[in-house]
Amino acid sequence: MANARISMHLPPCIDPSRAPLAFGSRALPQLTEQLGDPEPVTRRRVLAALCDLVHDPEKALEAINTGCLEKLKALLQDEDSTVRVKTTELLYLLGTYNLGRGAVLKHDVIALLSNMLDEPVDACRKNVHQALELLAQFPAGADSILSLGLVPRLVMKLSEEQQEIQAYILATLSSCTWVDALPALSSNGVSVLRDLLSHPSTSIRRAATRAMVAMSVPAEGKVKVCDEDVLPVLVELLSDGDPGVKANAAGTIMNTAVITAGKVQALKAGAITPLLTLVDSTDTAVCANALRALTTLAEVPSARLQLLEHVSSLERLLNHPASIISRAAATAVRVITWKP
Repeated sequence: MANARISMHLPPCIDPSRAPLAFGSRALPQLTEQLGDPEPVTRRRVLAALCDLVHDPEKALEAINTGCLEKLKALLQDEDSTVRVKTTELLYLLGTYNLGRGAVLKHDVIALLSNMLDEPVDACRKNVHQALELLAQFPAGADSILSLGLVPRLVMKLSEEQQEIQAYILATLSSCTWVDALPALSSNGVSVLRDLLSHPSTSIRRAATRAMVAMSVPAEGKVKVCDEDVLPVLVELLSDGDPGVKANAAGTIMNTAVITAGKVQALKAGAITPLLTLVDSTDTAVCANALRALTTLAEVPSARLQLLEHVSSLERLLNHPASIISRAAATAVRVITWKP
């Protein structure tokens, strides 16, 4: 016969690590209310449930409209490490949406995240830097990070953090430096990045070279690149296996060679030969940056004399389907063949 005894175990479809959801439109308001529950276990379960729900853009918008961000700001200082980890994860997920980013910036969450750079839990710091890297991709986020004076702290953290987090810091610095390079330059950023240019990790090298391109745009940055003897390292990176690293290395050489010291150091490091090799690259960014770097170096008479032997190979690019390459090739040929 069938047994009428009721089991004390939860059904297999119920996850005990997540808070149960109320029906329909009551679900998110109830979860938001429970974020302030005095029991850490309840807060953990609510945050886990919210992290699942906000993968749906409509649920993310509803969560923001229920006022969860103010509750999350308080939880960033929670005594329970798991609560802090899930809170930062939830903020990162909300930041992946346009409305979420706007709400995060409006509620001054970046200022609170900046207080967590020394967070002892690795997973929490990773979420913090993921969120900062995401927000820095947008002008308002980069401006906020710069106005809070976070760039010098991020530069300092580069030499302390583990590899995975270093990549996020470099990406954040790169985005901020394109807006204003001076804070990074005044924080010894070129010297710190130089040590990472030869990192065994491709992602670190790519991120470090991208940040170096941004730092070499202002005049102060060009001088710093020369003073820190970065160009020989960049010339070596022109032979890197990653197209992004090669494109960024060529871009920094192009920027720095605008000044006389940059031209001299690049030529002394033997930049022309690897740059000529990159001209045949199928990667648009690599080819275009190599052509521009050669154009800048061709302003030196000795370099122009060397490049005259390769004009025919450059002229083949005048009919390249990518207009950015054909224009760069035309400029390079004109400068190389110029006669006083």
